[in-house]
Amino acid sequence: MDKNDILQIFKSTGALLEGHFVLTSGRHSATYFQCAKVLQYPEYLTLFAREIADHFEGKEIDTVISPAIGGVVIGTEVGRQLGVKTIFTERKDGAMKLRRGFEIEEKENILIIEDVITTGGSVKEVIDIVNKYNGNIVGVGVVVDRSGGKLKLHDEQFSVLQHEAVSYAEEDIPQELAEITIQKPGSR
Repeated sequence: MDKNDILQIFKSTGALLEGHFVLTSGRHSATYFQCAKVLQYPEYLTLFAREIADHFEGKEIDTVISPAIGGVVIGTEVGRQLGVKTIFTERKDGAMKLRRGFEIEEKENILIIEDVITTGGSVKEVIDIVNKYNGNIVGVGVVVDRSGGKLKLHDEQFSVLQHEAVSYAEEDIPQELAEITIQKPGSR
């Protein structure tokens, strides 16, 4: 798919927002990808999941894991298309954990799926969990990589859209952005 076509899908579904946002990472940005808004439409959920699933088709995958909340919808659909078990991690007391009776077996081949990454913090936490159980991470797939491809979380990493979206640390926010009311649409 062409990058402009993907951006148009996000815009037409109201999933690419403009304003002043505090991202899940804590950084500030004038743009925000609200993947839940685009993934609510079955045709786009299927389309983006197919892009990811096709990329990892030749890999031996036992389980797809995603960080809640953002990655659960796309992770479940990627797992369905690959015909494998899907599980998720979630925050409890501020820490990412494997709960609800989900288990990772030693040497189990795991594909990590997330909706959006900027700094990759949630994915890094999932990587730590998989490593704790001695699982084998075969790759990381995301819908939107806001680093424009600069962030490398795994040797086998794929994103449907690489889009460099400028973000700022709290102390570096430009005046024109600071004057806009802050929105915190993320999952934390």
